[in-house]
Amino acid sequence: MNVKVNDNVLVITGKYAGKQGKVIASSPKQGTVTVEGVNVHKKAKKARKANEVSQIVEIEAPLDVSNVMVVCGSCSKAIRVKYNVEGGKKVRVCPKCGATLDKGYGGKGKGKASKAAAEEAPKKRVRKRAKKEEGEASSEDKAE
Repeated sequence: MNVKVNDNVLVITGKYAGKQGKVIASSPKQGTVTVEGVNVHKKAKKARKANEVSQIVEIEAPLDVSNVMVVCGSCSKAIRVKYNVEGGKKVRVCPKCGATLDKGYGGKGKGKASKAAAEEAPKKRVRKRAKKEEGEASSEDKAE
């Protein structure tokens, strides 16, 4: 399955054809994806406790994965995902513009991201002690 969670997808068939949304859940065994704001159903929710109220809630139902296409982040077009092997890893690539779709894989900008994270990390605090003045006697001297 070439669609992953947090991908931006375009629905190509059905009642919601033409709508775009973010994938919030995917189940490869069933071949379905749940898209935010698409295929919304109403469900009656019964109160289970004394302080709860019964209500009608709207939930997103899963769509078949064949009814959606991944949208490239850089060129904003619906694409068929192409796979390349870069650095020993299989990476999803846009065939139109060549941009990588996997956000976890930072083929070009990985070094910059790790440097920025290192700079943002707080520095270790060191407690500074007050210097003793020469005129004051230490606690050891007072004991004698």
